[in-house]
Amino acid sequence: MKETIIELLDAAGTQLKQQGILPQDTPLDIKVEPTKDKAHGDYASNLALTLAKPAGRKPRELAEALVAALPESAALRQVDIAGPGFINFFAATDAVAQVVPSILDAGDTYGRSLSGQGQKVQVEFVSANPTGPLHVGHGRGAAIGDCLCRLLEATGFDVTREFYYNDAGAQIHNLARSVQARVKGLTPEAAEWPENGYRGDYIADVAKAYLAGETITADDREVTGKGDAENLDAIQDFAVAYLRREQDLDLKAFGVAFDVYFLESSLYNDGKVDATVKALVDGGHTYEEDDAIWLRTTDFGDDKDRVMRKKDGGYTYFLPDVAYHFDKWQRGFTTVINEQGADHHSTVTRVRAGLQALETGIPQGWPDYVLHQMVLVTRSGVEVKLSKRAGSYVTLRDLIDEVGRDATRFFLAARRADSQLTFDIDLARSQSNDNPVYYIQYAHARVCSMVRRAEADEKAFDHALSMQHLSRLDAEQEKDLMNRLARYPEVVERAARTREPQQVAQYLMDLASDFHTCYNAVKVMVDDDELRNARLALGLATRQVLRNGLDLMGVSAPEEM
Repeated sequence: MKETIIELLDAAGTQLKQQGILPQDTPLDIKVEPTKDKAHGDYASNLALTLAKPAGRKPRELAEALVAALPESAALRQVDIAGPGFINFFAATDAVAQVVPSILDAGDTYGRSLSGQGQKVQVEFVSANPTGPLHVGHGRGAAIGDCLCRLLEATGFDVTREFYYNDAGAQIHNLARSVQARVKGLTPEAAEWPENGYRGDYIADVAKAYLAGETITADDREVTGKGDAENLDAIQDFAVAYLRREQDLDLKAFGVAFDVYFLESSLYNDGKVDATVKALVDGGHTYEEDDAIWLRTTDFGDDKDRVMRKKDGGYTYFLPDVAYHFDKWQRGFTTVINEQGADHHSTVTRVRAGLQALETGIPQGWPDYVLHQMVLVTRSGVEVKLSKRAGSYVTLRDLIDEVGRDATRFFLAARRADSQLTFDIDLARSQSNDNPVYYIQYAHARVCSMVRRAEADEKAFDHALSMQHLSRLDAEQEKDLMNRLARYPEVVERAARTREPQQVAQYLMDLASDFHTCYNAVKVMVDDDELRNARLALGLATRQVLRNGLDLMGVSAPEEM
């Protein structure tokens, strides 16, 4: 319907140009949006207001001219002008109802498109250090990142999911020393415990497995515990593999999988960090000061220059990040999206600056970032801070065990990434209309129940009969529901373009609300075969869109609740 109205307005604008009312070179930037008040129709456009100045006419006068020039269309039953010149469109029931067969014919593909034209996109997300269990912040990144990948795939992009392991540096050394302390029988309360050691119970689990000689299979390696308390390198290799496996199991429980696991250590082993340093030095973008090597990031928009190599010869963390992202560029990813925590905000500018300093044709502003804010977990109105297993934070597995995968995924992805999120465990567990996951899934299950009841009453859905009588769907609640269904493809397209999966979550809540309202206002199981089947068809179309949208969120669509 929206596309139909845009086409009608485009034809009207073209006619006004032919009549000399509009200058020939005036662009027709047509915007049509759903109305908030149904008294103002189903859709509205401000086109007359935007064209009034180039036309040299009052907006309302131009609106009258546009309406007069609109081609005849059976899709509209009424067109009004409101206020200073808004044009309101009232859709004809027959036209609105055509969304039902469109959805039923398209099935799982309804809302999907080829707008991405197969363009390669790499999305890096989670990328947790292999030093402990995934926390709820990682969970939010996993939910948002995975939903974003699903959206991009639904709109025709060729998506690669990538996880970057920081398996080198001080944190990994602290992990190894912590496990070694446990292997030697020490506890975190001991005076000899490493100063920056990890204290969670999982460290004891790693030590026990190492001493038992267990074999751990990670993504690209198999490591067997040697049981030697003095072999710190062996302990480190085993601990990293053990925790990589644990994180992978957590992500599988969360319904998240990756195509590529990239190790920071490979950048050093393959000489890519050294090659990056050489390229930056040879390009004249570095200087030495205080026995350190600095990169002139101020030449590329940073607020101050950054140390690249420290006095002790070690590299600062952003240097391997530059090498890593250059590797992404060399792999052919012209579009890269990094979904990370907001604490990475300070790295965005310096990584981009380092890439510009390489002078290899990487465009400014590459790569893209989606940064999410922190998550506050509450139970009974009180913040939940600790996990016995992790020692100092709530883990992703804690949430999955408490409320299930569906609620965890939906809650973590249903808010804008840049807004702080309070995860209410009590709400996520509740079976009430206040719980958005339950409310949406119940709408899907309710349609399934309608279908089962119709079959039990020997009034099974007749598709052919329903298609002949969709014009019977003339109740206001039915029209509202059909108009909502028609907006789904646009929501998917916009959510992918703006990289905001929460738009799909909000749409699903609105769709479920429209369905429940319609269900309560309009009786489906009537004796009138034509009307009953038309209403069952509307229910089935709603079920299909709910299922498609929930799939984009990585959430199940149960048939019974």
